Amino acid sequence: MSLNLALILTLLTAVSGVVLMVNRWLWKEPRHIDGKLTGRQTLVEYSRSFFPVLLFVLVVRSFLFEPFRIPSGSMMPTLLKGDFIFVQKFAYGLRLPVLETKVVDTGLPERGDVVVFRLPDNPSINYIKRVVGLPGDTVVYERHRLIINGELVPLEDSEHLEPQRYSELLGEREHDILIQDPYSVRGDDVYTVPEGHYFVLGDNRDNSQDSRFIEYIPEQNLVGKAVRIWLHVDGWNWPRWDRIGDRID
Repeated sequence: MSLNLALILTLLTAVSGVVLMVNRWLWKEPRHIDGKLTGRQTLVEYSRSFFPVLLFVLVVRSFLFEPFRIPSGSMMPTLLKGDFIFVQKFAYGLRLPVLETKVVDTGLPERGDVVVFRLPDNPSINYIKRVVGLPGDTVVYERHRLIINGELVPLEDSEHLEPQRYSELLGEREHDILIQDPYSVRGDDVYTVPEGHYFVLGDNRDNSQDSRFIEYIPEQNLVGKAVRIWLHVDGWNWPRWDRIGDRID
């Protein structure tokens, strides 16, 4: 059973705010009686202390940035297991916490964006992948090569000169991918992206559960755009200081 942190945070903020309002307009009791706090006054004091903090965290997490930990190697070499990243929540619209209803439209994903989204068949789980196909696109995936709307996506040896690592160019967005088995036909097919949906792939093409297997991602399932790495810790190993602050392209 997974915890809905947004729901818990929203409820705590709402409850503490209601307590402060009720205390101001109805209870109107002195804060201290004989130097001691009553049970109700204790509740008010806790609410007075925690409400500003809870409200600040709720606003930042819901509308600005949310931390996210990379749980697997499906986005290697761009993102490594153990990376902690910031997700820009306002990149694709401002949404109400918990309800996820869009109230302000601020833009849509572009080809090549790395996005966090809620899994269509289990919205309590977040995934992170790269946007390859936009609404209405026809995407051919064949032996690790992409053909989008009839145009072959350039794929070259990476400047890092590492085996299995290649450089892919999506429009003007260049990024590295991993191809572990050059002869694999895993996920080879033709995909037509429905309106209001996106076709996403992991950069680790032979080790990723993406739109080849979990279908297209509805626009309303988007959480935000991955923008920066703020920490890397994997297990008991020392943090990778060289990754801190890296931009996610």
